[in-house]
This record gives sequence, C-alpha cells and structure tokens, in this order.
Amino acid sequence: MRPVAADEAPDGPPCPACGTPNLAGRKFCRRCAAPLQVREQPAALPWWRTVWPFRRRVRGGSGRALRRTLLVLAVAALALAGFLFFPLGRYAIEDVRDKLGGTAEISPTGVTASAAAPGHPGSAAIDGLTNEYWGAPALGASLTCSFGTPFRLVGIVVHTGVSKEPQEFRRGARPTRADLLVTTEDGKVHKKAVTFNDKPGRQTVRMGISDVRTVELVLREATGRGEGRPVAVGEVEFFRRT
Repeated sequence: MRPVAADEAPDGPPCPACGTPNLAGRKFCRRCAAPLQVREQPAALPWWRTVWPFRRRVRGGSGRALRRTLLVLAVAALALAGFLFFPLGRYAIEDVRDKLGGTAEISPTGVTASAAAPGHPGSAAIDGLTNEYWGAPALGASLTCSFGTPFRLVGIVVHTGVSKEPQEFRRGARPTRADLLVTTEDGKVHKKAVTFNDKPGRQTVRMGISDVRTVELVLREATGRGEGRPVAVGEVEFFRRT
C-alpha cells in the first residue's frame, strides 16, 4: 500500500465494501483495501437443477456421449415397440373403423358344397330365400363361398333350419355348431368356432378380417337329425365395411 496524495480526487467508482470513492484504474480501495474489481457472480441455477441428481454443474460438452447413447437407445426402443405392437395397433384401429363405418351386403361370386342332399344344392344357401336350403347329408360337410374382389368382412348372418316358421323349423335337422374358415388374399386362414341358437331367424356372427377371398362353413354338430333329414342351412349372408 502507498500513502494517498492529498489532492487525489475521489471521482472514481465507490468501494463495494465501504462506499469510499476511488480513482478509476485502482484495484484496491484507498480506505479499506477491499478489491474494487468484483468478480462476476455465476447465474443462478434453475429450480430443477437444484434437485439431485441435476444440481451438479458439468463442463461444457461433458455427458454428450451419454446423451447420444440414450437417444439411440430411445429410438431403438420405439422401433422395437412399433414392430411388436403394430399388428395389435392396426387391429384396434380397424375395429374402431368397423364400429363407426357403415355396412353393406356382398354376394359371393361362386359357391361349392363338399356334399349335398338331392334337391338341396349349396347354391340354395345364397339365393336370398330362407325356404330353400342347402342340405348337408352328414356332419363335416362344408360350404365354400368365394369372392372376386378382396374386402373387409365385418359380419356373417346365418339362417339355420328348413324354414323360418317355428313348426317347420322343428321338423328338420339344423346345425348347432360350426367352424368358419376365412382365407385372405395372402393365403392365411382364420378359424372361428360358432355356436348357433336352436331357433329360427337370423343369427349374426361378428367378424373383422381384411382382404377376404373365401369363407368356408364346416358343420360340426346338429340337432333334429334322423333318417332322410339332411342338416339344413337356409341362408348365409355376408357383410362388408363401407
């Protein structure tokens, strides 16, 4: 320290410690020797950086490799989740569209029966009349309907029995259980077991399969069977999403 000259004009910045004016350029206060050039204080951390483990200050650029690794892992996880859950997500979307969209009947372009009783061919099941029926001579017989253009199958309506009139219905054999085998354009076969109520009228089977090409109805169980009583399927109707 050196003695202060008497004519020193106190026109400089005041001391941050005692407030004494000092000449510009001085490094220490002429009265208390406190540093005049105060170091700039670092900016306050945001509140979330004050919580462990975020409160630690890091050097610029440090942790960059870790962040990149975490980003790559996150992208890989999303890709894996999309691969695993895409079929399920697509099914959910299509199911919602089935419920919100309209329906329209679609007629098969062809029908074949593995077996049929005389006078009751397989074509009788798609002629639009419930008093004419396909008569299966035995269980295990099947009716296959084919379609020219792939479509979204949302429902099938089946009329079992020889007639929709209750008395006539009871006089004939009618199926109570069957399998539906739906083949799509890619060759995949979807199987669904169906149980029919033993009463006349329409019985609806809810579906939800895209790109359908053929539908096969295989009879598994029946009631009212007897000599000369083929298992009767009055009508089969197919509905697509519009």
